[in-house]
Amino acid sequence: MTKAKDIMHPGAQWITRDETLTRAAQVMEMLNVGALPVSNENGRLCGIVTDRDIVVKCLAKGMDPAKCTAGDLCEGTPRWIDANADVEDVLHEMESHRIRRLPVIENKRLVGMISEADLARHLPDAQVAEFAGHIYSPAK
Repeated sequence: MTKAKDIMHPGAQWITRDETLTRAAQVMEMLNVGALPVSNENGRLCGIVTDRDIVVKCLAKGMDPAKCTAGDLCEGTPRWIDANADVEDVLHEMESHRIRRLPVIENKRLVGMISEADLARHLPDAQVAEFAGHIYSPAK
């Protein structure tokens, strides 16, 4: 049975909620990723910030990314999956919440991220097509 840890991109890093968006962008560039999990002061996942969030929610509104923090952009309940969860659970979590990236947690620590690209690399085409249909179809 395929597990989340089998398809995740390992070595994910997060930033703290008090890091500036400038720093978030620098870390994204360094890691060559488009999203970073965000942790609170207790080291717990409190959200995800994406490169698109920085552009749309900060820059497009004339805000200064050197003064806005990752925590300023975090909203809603963060979603994650246990490293030992079955791939069907991964798909269900991503499809039901219409999310494209999912942090993978093991023993309360971030161990990886699962993105659409990871699904495409590791799952049969039919499963990827079904996933895309759920994510990209208009909300019901």
